[in-house]
Amino acid sequence: MASKITGKGQVTIPQDILETLGVGPGGEVDFKRAANGRVVVEKAHPSGLESDWSKARGSADAGLSSDELMNLLRGDD
Repeated sequence: MASKITGKGQVTIPQDILETLGVGPGGEVDFKRAANGRVVVEKAHPSGLESDWSKARGSADAGLSSDELMNLLRGDD
């Protein structure tokens, strides 16, 4: 599907793509360059949320208490 680019460099993202991304009016998307040269459109994450989850991803094991896990997510030492 094609979208026309305006004089300001803006495009309209088709509704079915917005629905797939889970983005509505006022939402934000990120444009990222993939290693193969393609451009990927993703739902933007609120500031800091993605980095907090990436810190915890793969770090928590069954030996952590709820408090320890929350401290890890908050970045508390």
